[in-house]
Formats: sequence, structure tokens, C-alpha cells
Amino acid sequence: MDTPSDFERDAMREAVAQARAAVCEPGKAGIAAAVLRDGKIVATGTNHVERDTDPTQHAEIVALGRATAALGRADLGDCVLISTLQPCEMCLAAARFAGIRRIIFAARKENVAAKYFVFPHLTLGDFQGAPPAFAIIGGVMEDDVLDLYEDGQE
Repeated sequence: MDTPSDFERDAMREAVAQARAAVCEPGKAGIAAAVLRDGKIVATGTNHVERDTDPTQHAEIVALGRATAALGRADLGDCVLISTLQPCEMCLAAARFAGIRRIIFAARKENVAAKYFVFPHLTLGDFQGAPPAFAIIGGVMEDDVLDLYEDGQE
């Protein structure tokens, strides 16, 4: 089984800290994401759905958008997506469209409130699609964030 690198684990620790800090800010949910490339954090994002009254502003999509802006290109095929929560269906699709080939997340779908997934019958495997498939590593630092997502009140 694939495992996260030390740098990816450090990036997850940062994302967990951002998620916990976001819980304290009005209009923000405690979900954080980052896009990594060549041992550096290219962009980060937290959930801005309530703040921006925009249902598409999930942490992963915010981070993907910032990463494409920072790199000046839409193809993120050489990047890694990190998230404190298993990406939802919309975020997985966005990651696929961006060319992401590796996703690492903390809290897994089966251990969080149902509200985070509107198509519960879809699995991570359903998003593999056409090659190249992406590597998916879940449950990294899961115990550090489960309290944020267990009742859906983050």
C-alpha cells in the first residue's frame, strides 16, 4: 500500500491546524485542503461555502483554483491534493478534471456525518475513470479530525 511521504504528512498537519482554526471563524467550516508540488505547498484553501454563499467553494476546490492561478495553468497533473476530509463527489470530479493523480485525506466517508456526501452510493473507485488513475490514501491523521466531522456541525 502507498503511504504518504514525510513532507505530505507535514502538509497534512498544517491542514489539520488550518481546519481547527477555521472552525473559530464566522462563516467558515473546519475543512482544509492543500495542493503540493515538488516538496512545496503551492496553495491552500478552507471551506468558504457559507462565507461566500457559494456551494462550490469547498476547501479542495478553493485550493485547486488557487494552485492553478499560482502555477498559471489548469493542468495539475504533477501535484498532490491533501484534505482533512475525504473529498466529496464534486471535489473528486474537480481533481480529476485538474489532472490530480494523488489524493491524501484524513477523515474517511464511513466515519463522518452523512451530510458531507450527497451521492452516498458513489465510491472512491467510481472516480478513477479513464487512465491515468489516481492514488488515494485515506485515514491519514484521521483521529486528529474526526471530532470535527462526526456530527456535521463543524
